[in-house]
Order: sequence, then C-alpha cells, then structure tokens
Amino acid sequence: MKRTIIAAFIAVTAFTSAHAASINGLVNTGVGASGTADSNYSLSNKGVVSTPVITVNNVWPISPWLANTADSKWITPTSNQAQSFDPSSNGTYTYTLNFNLAGYDATSAALAGRFAADNSAVVLLNGTQIGSAGGFTSWSNFSTTAGNGFVAGDNKLEFVVTNFAGSSGNPTGLRVEFTSSNVAAVPEPETYAMLLAGLGMVGALARRRKQAA
Repeated sequence: MKRTIIAAFIAVTAFTSAHAASINGLVNTGVGASGTADSNYSLSNKGVVSTPVITVNNVWPISPWLANTADSKWITPTSNQAQSFDPSSNGTYTYTLNFNLAGYDATSAALAGRFAADNSAVVLLNGTQIGSAGGFTSWSNFSTTAGNGFVAGDNKLEFVVTNFAGSSGNPTGLRVEFTSSNVAAVPEPETYAMLLAGLGMVGALARRRKQAA
C-alpha cells in the first residue's frame, strides 16, 4: 500500500510541476506613483512613440472619468491630464503592453480584464480584437479563451483609443485592469521521466497484486 501511494505521488508531482500559472507581464495601467511615467505601456500617436503618464486622482477629468484606485489608474499622453487634443479631427492613440510566453504552452493561455477609455477603444491581442469600450464612466470587459490569439514567445496587447474631435476641453486617456489569466508551463524532460517512472511503478504494483490474488 505504501509503495502504491509513493508511486501515485510521483505521477501527480510530474503533472503538477506543469500546473497553470498567471501570465507574467499583464500589468494594470497606472501601477506606480501619480504623475510619473508608466513604463509598462508604450504610446503611439501619429507615428511618434512615447511613454504615457499616470494621472492624479480628483483632478479633472477625474471625475467624470472613473476614479483612480489602488488597483489601477488612468494613463494619458502627457503629464497635463487635462490637456485638450484633436480640435478638428478624431485622434488615434495606441497603448501597447508586451508580454512573453517563453517556457509556457501558448495554446493553454487565457486572460480576462476590463477597460475604459476617452472616448472609445478596442483591444487587440496580436492583431485580433478581443473587446471594445465605449466610454469613460463605466467599465467594459475583454477576454479570450484558452489559446485563442496567443503565440509562443513574444505577445502584444494593443489598446487602440479613439478621441473624438473637439475644439476645447477634450482630454483623452486609458484605464485597464486584468481580472484573471492563466497558462500552463511546458514540462521539462525531467517531468516526463518522473511521470513515466510513477506510472511504471503503479502498473508494476497492479500486476503484482493481480498475480498474488
């Protein structure tokens, strides 16, 4: 009986060594001090790449924007969060978050979150849309199922914000929170060896018990 338990434990250990984990690199917007750069994200506008800035709470346009919390904050193109943009035509602002799945099984990956934008936005995982947001006073959800849109190695989330044209009082920004994510590690060769050894012991003990009976 004791040997059976040990063999089963070896087999289970082999499986659990490749258990699901949270995806590294999925970071909410505004993780850091207000007024500083959010280096987790990059911002592209009209071909110019920059680093967005974390907003200060209780300074216009927060409210009417959702209030910042300890979990996430709004990020904007410049340190002046009230700056007015796009006076005559809609503007497009692409906030990019990169993460890497090296050592993990991309076909097992999944994520979910929520976001808000001034004025609207879509979120793309490696070019495939997985959600859209229509405003800055409430959250919109985004998600993708296991393996859908993920690739081995480098992956990219793009939050493409459209700021509607306005002659004055026309700020823009993005807010993102991840609510869940998981991915399974690719087992090392030693894991397969442990699994085979455990299963072999279980099979041998089963045959021995049968012969003894």
